[in-house]
Amino acid sequence: MKILMVCLGNICRSPLAEGILQDKAFKSGLTWSIESAGTNSYHTGEPPHPLSQKVARLNGIDISKQRARRFSAEDFKVYDKIYALAKDVMDDMKRIAGRNFDPAKVDLLMNELYPGQNMDVPDPWYGPEPGYHEVYKLIDKVCDSIVRKYSIYNNQYSILK
Repeated sequence: MKILMVCLGNICRSPLAEGILQDKAFKSGLTWSIESAGTNSYHTGEPPHPLSQKVARLNGIDISKQRARRFSAEDFKVYDKIYALAKDVMDDMKRIAGRNFDPAKVDLLMNELYPGQNMDVPDPWYGPEPGYHEVYKLIDKVCDSIVRKYSIYNNQYSILK
């Protein structure tokens, strides 16, 4: 399974989501490929924000090798599931993808934990370090839910084969 996490700049929220979900998938024995992107290109090629790196490291996850990239319409052809970390990001994804936008592949990340509530993962970019810790906790909970959901689905699919 290939999953893409998308936020605005791809340096705060989506790198954390990529790192957290990849770590959980690996520890669960799942051979998923998790990546991240941003809907703007302001930080293309840059590593995650220092506070995102710090918070991930404090939780045993190294995201320092990630580099920001811009979301593209082609991503809908590459990934099985695409998570937007906020409603404005979803709007940007629709605009960027145009005819390639596939609503069956995309959802707001928080809908995995709170279905249909369309909640955003707050952007910690302008705030102090505690905001990054809060974002980490939110994403961590959602990623637990994703691993549970798709592990059950994968197991059921394997049994049917």
